[in-house]
Amino acid sequence: MAETRFIVAGNLIDGSGADVRRNVFLEVEDGIIAAIGFAADLPRNDGAAIDDFSHCTLLPALVDCSVSLSQSPSVDSRVRSYFEESGFEKKAALFERHIRDCHAHGVLGVADSGDVIDLMEHCQKGMAQGNIIDIRTSGSLGCDFFKICYSCTVEDEQAPSLQLNHETLRHILLQHSGKRKVVVANGQQAVRAALEAGCDAIEQGYLMGEDNLRKMAEQGVLWIPSVLRAKNALDSSGSGGEVCCRFSLRYVAPGKALPGAEIFWKKMLADQLMQLRLARKLGVTTAVGTGAGSTGLLHGESMVEEMKLFIKAGYSLEETIRCASDNGARFFGMEQLGTLTVGRNATFLVTRGTAHQLPRKLSYLEGIYVAGAPSGMYRKNPVREAASRPLQ
Repeated sequence: MAETRFIVAGNLIDGSGADVRRNVFLEVEDGIIAAIGFAADLPRNDGAAIDDFSHCTLLPALVDCSVSLSQSPSVDSRVRSYFEESGFEKKAALFERHIRDCHAHGVLGVADSGDVIDLMEHCQKGMAQGNIIDIRTSGSLGCDFFKICYSCTVEDEQAPSLQLNHETLRHILLQHSGKRKVVVANGQQAVRAALEAGCDAIEQGYLMGEDNLRKMAEQGVLWIPSVLRAKNALDSSGSGGEVCCRFSLRYVAPGKALPGAEIFWKKMLADQLMQLRLARKLGVTTAVGTGAGSTGLLHGESMVEEMKLFIKAGYSLEETIRCASDNGARFFGMEQLGTLTVGRNATFLVTRGTAHQLPRKLSYLEGIYVAGAPSGMYRKNPVREAASRPLQ
């Protein structure tokens, strides 16, 4: 007999881009959404559990389309070097911590650009419930997708330049025609070449121009704009960036500023926001990818900041959540994640308050549901819970 649970919500954002639905219920049977209706019409079923979130907002689990779980995001170069040179056990501990950081902020799906197959296997053995987020991998045999760096990343000190020639890129993409192909490319020439070579997604795409955006819309190529990279660089442009205040994402320690850096990054950020605004108008499919693991970009927390930038570029909250959930889940084949519609998996986030308080409230979730039940791995206040446990 199917197990039924009713979940009442003050607000529902289903991840399709549709408007917020207010005062609704979800009927969940064996982890699948069987029906959605108005709370006033909630069926009487004495045997079913009812979870009352009438003071909360439900939304789909988030998907970060660009992370490096094995890299430290510390702005202290000594810390980054320490983990890069560490043995497998320390790297695995860092990897597991970043998985938990993502989970704690509702990021239940990620696309990792590193070679992390061994780390994933290690964590699956060590964690009670295996990997608690859906991880798609690149860069090794048996990977889920391919990421090719055709340009330098936007934060590199040198101007973007081609890492491969066009023919080599085309050859690589043709070799892996059965899997999704993401190309990191910046500038008009590099993005044009990547599109001509047959990529499925462009990551970053700084200064690529309107013509390339139009081609992406026509060809159905996904764009992962990674706007936060430019904002992060702008915030650090006034100092050497050796120490960072994690709460403000601004560098606060004294350091030597690079001449002209602030002006340069202001222009880059403004241009990327303008391109994102145009992409929305042209119908380019976009997805959120933060680059978490790069200097100063924290796993999990960076999703909120990237989503704020989408809204600043003119996306509605509902559109932004679609970009931060369903668009990435569809592209990377995360079948258990995505829209909250009838027939789909009942995996979602619970935030206290109204939809107008998003995305800020994502930094402190009321709860996480996986397949229709509360996540056994999520702790709303882990510090308080740890303090309340008796000493062993």
